[in-house]
Amino acid sequence: MSLFLVIALPFIGALLPGLMIQAGRQACFMATFLVTALAAVGLATHAPAVLRGEVVSAQLNWLPALGLNVNLFLDPLGLMFAGLILGIGLLIIAYARSYLSRDDNMGEFFTYLLLFQGAMVGIVLSDNILLLLVFWELTSLSSFLLIGFWKHLPEGRQGARMALTVTGLGGLAMIGGMLLLGQIAGSYDLSVILTQRELIQDSPLYLPALLLILLGCFTKSAQFPFHFWLPHAMAAPTPVSAYLHSATMVKAGLFLLARLWPVLSGSEVWIVLVCTAGLVTMVLGAVIAFFKDDLKALLAFSTVSHLGLITFLLGTGTGFGAMAAVFHILNHASFKAALFMSAGIVDHAVHTRDLRRLGGLARFMPVTFAIATLAGLSMAGIPLLNGFLSKEMMLEEAVHTTLYGSPILVAVVATLGALFSAAYSFRYIWHCFLGPVRNDYPAEPHDPSVGLWLPPALLILPVVVIGLAPFLAEPFVKIVTAAVIGGVVEMPDAHLKIWHGVTPALMMSGIAVFGGALLLAAYAPLARGWLAAPRPEAKVIFEGIVEACARAAEAVAARLHDGSFTRYASIMVLTVILVGAYAGLTGGFGLPSREMLPITPLAVIAWLMLVCAAVFLVAVQRNRLAVLILMGIIGLMVSVGFNYFSAPDLALTQISVEVVTIILLLLALNFLPNRSPVESGAAKRIRDGAIAITGGVAAAALIYVILMSDFPMTSISEYHLANSYKGGGGTNVVNVILVDFRGFDTFGEIIVLGIAALVIYALTETLLSGPVRARLLNRGYEEERAGDAHPLMMVVLTRVMMPVVLMVGVYIFLRGHNEPGGGFIAGLIVAIAVVMQYMASGFAWAEKRQRYPYHGIIGAGVLVAGLTGIGAWFAGQPFLSSAFGYFRIPPMEKFELATAMGFDLGVFLAVVGAVMLSLESFSRLGRRAGTEVSDYAMDIDPSREPLPQSEREEA
Repeated sequence: MSLFLVIALPFIGALLPGLMIQAGRQACFMATFLVTALAAVGLATHAPAVLRGEVVSAQLNWLPALGLNVNLFLDPLGLMFAGLILGIGLLIIAYARSYLSRDDNMGEFFTYLLLFQGAMVGIVLSDNILLLLVFWELTSLSSFLLIGFWKHLPEGRQGARMALTVTGLGGLAMIGGMLLLGQIAGSYDLSVILTQRELIQDSPLYLPALLLILLGCFTKSAQFPFHFWLPHAMAAPTPVSAYLHSATMVKAGLFLLARLWPVLSGSEVWIVLVCTAGLVTMVLGAVIAFFKDDLKALLAFSTVSHLGLITFLLGTGTGFGAMAAVFHILNHASFKAALFMSAGIVDHAVHTRDLRRLGGLARFMPVTFAIATLAGLSMAGIPLLNGFLSKEMMLEEAVHTTLYGSPILVAVVATLGALFSAAYSFRYIWHCFLGPVRNDYPAEPHDPSVGLWLPPALLILPVVVIGLAPFLAEPFVKIVTAAVIGGVVEMPDAHLKIWHGVTPALMMSGIAVFGGALLLAAYAPLARGWLAAPRPEAKVIFEGIVEACARAAEAVAARLHDGSFTRYASIMVLTVILVGAYAGLTGGFGLPSREMLPITPLAVIAWLMLVCAAVFLVAVQRNRLAVLILMGIIGLMVSVGFNYFSAPDLALTQISVEVVTIILLLLALNFLPNRSPVESGAAKRIRDGAIAITGGVAAAALIYVILMSDFPMTSISEYHLANSYKGGGGTNVVNVILVDFRGFDTFGEIIVLGIAALVIYALTETLLSGPVRARLLNRGYEEERAGDAHPLMMVVLTRVMMPVVLMVGVYIFLRGHNEPGGGFIAGLIVAIAVVMQYMASGFAWAEKRQRYPYHGIIGAGVLVAGLTGIGAWFAGQPFLSSAFGYFRIPPMEKFELATAMGFDLGVFLAVVGAVMLSLESFSRLGRRAGTEVSDYAMDIDPSREPLPQSEREEA
């Protein structure tokens, strides 16, 4: 199975739960389970090759010139993480089937879960860091939906917002760091970046790139001081908590630390920052976890602690540390998912997670007790369980790590963290399942159905099997470790064994276990001291920071974003002038090196008309109708200028745009007074005039310098002229640029055009449903109106013109690749024809004959353009690459067909849809305001009974 399909399956499958829930909860569950299972099987098909040392890859060129490629690769590291994501995902889905109540929307839950799953798989399989960043942000968004799934809980909504805020800000830092990393390496492909260790670490950009990337990793993996968001995410349903804390989300930061280990690790700043953050997080999370009374809160802070442990191991920069980190990632995923599921079972059965109200549950819930005890003892690092093995390796690495010049500091801190880790693990088991039986449980304790206990029971199998026979996991751990270290350091000569003799690590482990037991025995007085001691509350600090930022933003916005267009324009123009002046004065430019073209009388007349129109426009600026007419004259003269300088495409476009703009603005002016009010005094007008004149002079000077100077390099225009036909198959260079050379720009522009039309539509909806609606309805139209709202001559003329204009539009569209024309111009021409129907016969008449919604036409245009670009992939070409060929269909002559025609069709549809949706919005305002006095063409009601013969003769 293709790697693309492995990633795509969860996203495609996310469409199923919402549909299958209509057939029942079981159908919804089965659809979700099968999608994940199919993705897991697809991943497993590549496992033999990966374990043999091969790297499975898949490439899809997107925009190779910009480094935007959809490249995937699967190595042992990616296989381990993807296997955890999909494998534990299957168990989470099975567990959620029994956990979610009938009041929970299972279809919505599984939709979010599959989106989250697909984003995580995308992260670990991405070979392009820009693609990885897309999936990185998708995990933040989808986890937000999962954490806030129980929308009725304030803590759920707050936890989701906190997670999104912290990880989202870290994601912004990550973007900057990744861009710097790609800039240093000269490529955005990970497979290339991972070979550039010396180049990256010798670069002056290494430090800022490292800091930004670490900031993104630390926020995602809840490292100090960003650890506080993860425990608040426990407000999510338990299946989400188990998935998020064991195999996904928080492991994304660890994955990236491991993935970039070959090029970022080993430097002094890496060791100091990563080891320090990991050690502090490990101890702080363990201490807080010990004093938490909520089962999920205890486990959440324990996750923070273990994430710090793994971060510390990766920070040491040694092969043994990397091996221990890989091993503990595997072990932690198994016992932590089982522990969270056990906590969910307790909550499900007893209706509380408060340890102060629990105890003695082993008698009533033996199966749950067995699962939770084995997982908890593994988390504590008790021998013969997998957690013991990786904890020993961590302590062994701590013994040999020197930090801040001290050879024992790390060992002491690591032992302290292990001690508290044992303490909270023992407390989880003792205060929940052991001790005296209570008689005040909120609900009768009982073991759950098999659907709830089987998934965590399956996770206990690797906990026990690896703990008893670690040699079974050793080959895989070493293969993954080799992928992490990437040959930068030697593969450690270490083996996974239960007994390594009496070593410092074993003694430290014994201290941790016995110390943890002593802490548990002294829990009551320690808890009282903990509660009485003053300590910062991360939640309060976070909310204070957010509130302060909001107040600061409001203060800045109140000063700058006050709705004054004059201020915005002034700031923008002044900034452009100053930046341009600095560039001109410091860059230097020579004297004019070209001779001026001869000035013809026609050019002088056109220039004088432009100047006069501009001067009159300023003079009559208060008269909106006069301003509109003068703007039309200026636009017409600009189009004449385009044609004069041999740019017929631009001339046609300009004329078409002017016609459409004038019509739409006339409709808009229908709702405004004829004269605009005086909104500024004389001093402000003088200031604005000075800025405008300065900007105009600066623009004229820049244009003069460019036009009168020779450029030593071949200009871009010469490149386009030389490659238009042989590269794009068209002799109309302008059209080939729009649909081929700069097709991606055009694609973005039609999307923006569609968005603008949709915004106009949305604003119209707001006007018609808000307080403005009353003013529209109450607005008086006392002035005398013409009796023929829809004149007969105009109605007939537009009917005759319609097919002719449509035929012209088709002609302009088809000839655009080789002659002046194209989809944009053709779209404007057809839009003008349809607009004339609305103007002549009225909105109601035209609306009744409208077969397709304009929203759909815009969407169809964007979709057609996008599918045309995607089609290039099937030919192994980058997105939007075009192809052309010549064909002969008897009895026709040979003719050319280009794939760019499909893209141009998308442009055509988007333009027509955008113009007509804007028109429809204005027309709806007019109908609601009562300005459209007749709903019938030629003002004749076809349903009206004809007059009697006598009345007709009298008339």
